[in-house]
Amino acid sequence: MSKIKNPILTGFHPDPSICRVGDDYYIAVSTFEWFPGVRIYHSKDLKNWRLVARPLNRLSQLNMIGNPDSGGVWAPHLSYSDGKFWLIYTDVKVVEGQWKDGHNYLVTCDTIDGAWSDPIYLNSSGFDPSLFHDEDGRKYLVNMYWDHRVDHHPFYGIVLQEYSVEQKKLVGEPKIIFKGTDLRITEGPHLYKINGYYYLLTAEGGTRYNHAATIARSTSLYGPYEVHPDNPLLTSWPYPRNPLQKAGHASIVHTHTDEWFLVHLTGRPLPREGQPLLEHRGYCPLGRETAIQRLEWKDGWPYVVGGNGPSLEIDGPSVEEVSWEKDYDEKDDFDGDTLNHHFQTLRIPLGEDIATLKARPGHLRLYGRESLTSRFTQAFVARRWQHFHFVAETKVSFRPTTFQQSAGLVNYYNTQNWTTLQITWHEEKGRILELMTCDHLVVDQPLRGREIVVPDDIEYVYLRVTVQATTYKYSYSFDGMNWIDLPVTFESYKLSDDYIKSRAAFTGAFVGMHCRDGSGQNNYADFDYFLYKEL
Repeated sequence: MSKIKNPILTGFHPDPSICRVGDDYYIAVSTFEWFPGVRIYHSKDLKNWRLVARPLNRLSQLNMIGNPDSGGVWAPHLSYSDGKFWLIYTDVKVVEGQWKDGHNYLVTCDTIDGAWSDPIYLNSSGFDPSLFHDEDGRKYLVNMYWDHRVDHHPFYGIVLQEYSVEQKKLVGEPKIIFKGTDLRITEGPHLYKINGYYYLLTAEGGTRYNHAATIARSTSLYGPYEVHPDNPLLTSWPYPRNPLQKAGHASIVHTHTDEWFLVHLTGRPLPREGQPLLEHRGYCPLGRETAIQRLEWKDGWPYVVGGNGPSLEIDGPSVEEVSWEKDYDEKDDFDGDTLNHHFQTLRIPLGEDIATLKARPGHLRLYGRESLTSRFTQAFVARRWQHFHFVAETKVSFRPTTFQQSAGLVNYYNTQNWTTLQITWHEEKGRILELMTCDHLVVDQPLRGREIVVPDDIEYVYLRVTVQATTYKYSYSFDGMNWIDLPVTFESYKLSDDYIKSRAAFTGAFVGMHCRDGSGQNNYADFDYFLYKEL
């Protein structure tokens, strides 16, 4: 039995849904507006995980063009039954205001890493759907039910409806089976059948610092459901000094060794020297991550071992530890046929006409498209921040002919909050390096008047960002050896859910490569490598 340190999936891995097949374990997590949709990880020991599938990788399965920030894929649910995997997901099209317009779908696959089916449409009544496979072979969908009416709480309850495999649709009448507790904001439902009881696990309290996991049980699938006597099952809210905050949105697994575990969402706020502990609990630029806790049973109820607050370290299951080889190189030289699978794009896949490894071997060529504020077609390839201390670096060849063209290194939260060190063009200075920032849609150029001229005989410019927990700084080099720091320090907290003005802010910070061409000339940038390295 080895110790497991939390979180087990670092940096923007929210809403974990865990599934066991024999002695293999899989976790699916939300990806929101990032494409491909859903990330699935595999483990043998619940400690060591590797990315094995990004199942929604075709436009026929997921087209998020125009989707709002933090829209897209919310809270997928992964299960295994009848010899195949079942994946349920929501594509949320509206996040602000009175409505949460979203559509729920089902895809299946015989193997976790195979080509998943085209989607079957289920309903649009609310988000966080999951599929329950009952012991008699029947299947049921549960999801939260949205109420847009004035003077009504928008989270109306958990709705259940039968799914017909033969008809490939929901059948019978939908029924509200659980209205939640006084924590409200009842979402993320998962159903389990254990020792004659139906257990309904939900997320409550909202997905910020007052988040929680609530569990209730019934002898009947349709209820009524009795709430755990010591609810909530898990929360960080009473424990402001716990480094694992926002604990909630969970799912349960029964191991092949007859042990029980709970995987759950968590967030790790940046250190805040001199700030009142309870005034505002802080900022999490790594987004909402995935942690794991051990469960024990008492009087027919599950309890988190050690109390209902999350533990930083737990005892793993009684299995041999199985570690994986690192599934990506710190430095991607773009010598292969496909991008490193930790890279993602915004809302849609980028075709060869936008992002290609073929046009110039050993390079990722990005043909300039829309700005970083666009919700449609950006030529942007990025990966999540996964550490508090890291360096990211690239080497780019780019010759703009107008200030409407730019290419460079970007740190990004959403269309309204990002910074970039980029090559562009200036009427008097020619090719230049500049900083550009977007803070709640207010754009600035901190080096205005002090831009760095790129000499004409220089083909490649090296760009780097160094992140040191609470701050990050950009630097550049013309030879790859002599680096010059730029005289501007950026604050990491501005790339966090907790800084964003919208209440619908659910992702995390990303770093990557971007090329913009607003002139329509289809200019391109060639990126020779991308490096991401924990410090």
